[in-house]
Amino acid sequence: MRYTIANDPNTTVCDHPLCRQNLTVIRDKNTTAEVFRNAVRRLTYLLLYSATEDLETEEVTTITPIAECKTQVIKRDKKIILAPILRAGLIFSDIASDILPNASIRHIGMYRDEKTLKPVWYYDKTPIMYEDPQNTIVYILDPMIATGNSALDCITLFVRKRIPIENIRFVCLLAAPEGLAKIRNSYPNIKITTAHIDETLSKNGYIIPGLGDAGDRIFNTLGD
Repeated sequence: MRYTIANDPNTTVCDHPLCRQNLTVIRDKNTTAEVFRNAVRRLTYLLLYSATEDLETEEVTTITPIAECKTQVIKRDKKIILAPILRAGLIFSDIASDILPNASIRHIGMYRDEKTLKPVWYYDKTPIMYEDPQNTIVYILDPMIATGNSALDCITLFVRKRIPIENIRFVCLLAAPEGLAKIRNSYPNIKITTAHIDETLSKNGYIIPGLGDAGDRIFNTLGD
């Protein structure tokens, strides 16, 4: 089951029973890092299946062990880019590569300045410009849209490389209304897929009720 927001048709909430179950697991402060990672992986499958529903296909001829038949494949002129935001977005990469084995992975490195809540860039593994931007589809992968600052910077990175905004997707576990609003102010047509939209942000920019720091919980670095 999935639904779109009444005043935001380009945001899809994947409200599957398995999403609800695994969201409960990752929200629980007593969940271990191993259990947390496994629950995030399960959620990633569900979110990516939803986010890739609109990929166009074309007909091909396939020879089975029994006979020849007409089948469908993702359009072969489409170049698919997976762009996980380091470090927490890495957990999405393996699952996304399983689902889209022909996709290229382009890592984006940034962290949040805890005083300004602005993203600080330290790594960008993307081409200077894409040869065929009209046929390039980008999936930006990050566990959270909180303030929306990092998401906005990453989206803008690909827009500046001439990728049409309708070809860019953002996939996350949780989103805050404030972050979604910030993105929509600049890019109302970008498609966002999430498992839940939470209540609000805390003063230090964390999602409420949220799940804490996704990177620390994934990589078991709480307290470091």
